[in-house]
Amino acid sequence: KYNLHLKNTGQIIKVDPDNLPEAHDGLQGALLSLLLAAGVDVDHACGGVIACSTCHLYVNKGYDSAPPPIEAEEDQLDFAPAVNDHSRLACQCVPDGSQDVEVEIPAWNRNKVSEEH
Repeated sequence: KYNLHLKNTGQIIKVDPDNLPEAHDGLQGALLSLLLAAGVDVDHACGGVIACSTCHLYVNKGYDSAPPPIEAEEDQLDFAPAVNDHSRLACQCVPDGSQDVEVEIPAWNRNKVSEEH
């Protein structure tokens, strides 16, 4: 078990790797599914299939508790603004529970497009 700390709001989400929320978008146990299950609005335009970079976030602490990004994730991060050494796509980053994790959602990653029908 570990704590997922959202730096933006100070929210702490208690995560039990043996009792993960169902993943509708992204990988099971990925930061995206954990944040969405906790009511945190995270853009993910492609539905978590590594076809965009809208769920880009920073893993400030606990970065090494997740497997390294695969090539498809690295390719999509090339399109994200302000990438740093702690950048990940929330749909692909699955912490193993070995340590607490702190993430930060950049303000600019929110979808600015509004469509009216």
